[in-house]
Amino acid sequence: MMSATDSSPARADAVLSRLQLLVTRKLDGLLQGDYLGLLPGPGTEAGESREYRPGDDVRRMDWPVTARTTVPHVRRTVVDRELETWLAVDLSASLDFGTGRWLKRELVIAAAAAITHLTVRGGNRIGAVIGTGPPRDGRTGSPSTPPGVLRLPARPGRKEAQGLLRTIAGTPTRPGRTDLGLLVDALNRPPRRRGMAVVISDFLAPPEQWGRPVRKLGVRHEVLAVEVVDPRELELPDVGVLPVVDPETGELHEVQTADPRLRRRYAAAAAAQRAAIAHQLRAAGAAHLRLRTDSDWLLDMVRFVAAQRHARTRGTTR
Repeated sequence: MMSATDSSPARADAVLSRLQLLVTRKLDGLLQGDYLGLLPGPGTEAGESREYRPGDDVRRMDWPVTARTTVPHVRRTVVDRELETWLAVDLSASLDFGTGRWLKRELVIAAAAAITHLTVRGGNRIGAVIGTGPPRDGRTGSPSTPPGVLRLPARPGRKEAQGLLRTIAGTPTRPGRTDLGLLVDALNRPPRRRGMAVVISDFLAPPEQWGRPVRKLGVRHEVLAVEVVDPRELELPDVGVLPVVDPETGELHEVQTADPRLRRRYAAAAAAQRAAIAHQLRAAGAAHLRLRTDSDWLLDMVRFVAAQRHARTRGTTR
């Protein structure tokens, strides 16, 4: 992968200011209506029952009503407005790459900013665990915070949310890849009340590394996976000899992109990789949002939120 970024504090502040301006000016205007959050939590108050529909969460089955009527029913719940949201933010070196309007790292920060905005405007709490790369100096971390992970406690309020975003934006990138499985599992410890968990990553780590922790997370929480993608990760352009630097190892490779067979193999392998990621997320029951560095990420997010709200009004969650 090609690498190009300057993770200086000045650049981080500039990027964050630009993103927050986009979020505050456009997001509220595009998402009209009462506060519903990004993905409303399952709630804690029991509501009325209704008949089961394909796609309903089986964890909400109302077994007494089902037994009495012999027709499957699910229990509606009142959305808990004191929602606690946690972000798992992957800042591996592979995110320091981009050939579109944004670097992938900037898109990660953008997603975090939008989710934070949607969370705190309702008075809810938001916290984060940040993957800062592989552990250094043989550090072992703690049971709740593994090595290579920075934990920011969940707090309410815009001022606290701004501090959280500044920390995310200002976190330096280290060579190597964050263990995404450990990062996600940090959201499972310590156990906390039902809420929302958002995993933001390019998910380039092997799915077998992070699939089980995401499934475990989904047992108790609403899970949203935000996958950040650059178009050059999906297909290669025909530009002759292309020097490619792996940001995680620093190794330089030269790729002859004029070879159509190479481009076809690359595109097929990339499609298979993305399909495997999507399959793993579906198996975990996570909502899946893909953001591209060459597209209007804010519009993509608005469409996603609108679709989620529409699905919930029809009694489905995904």
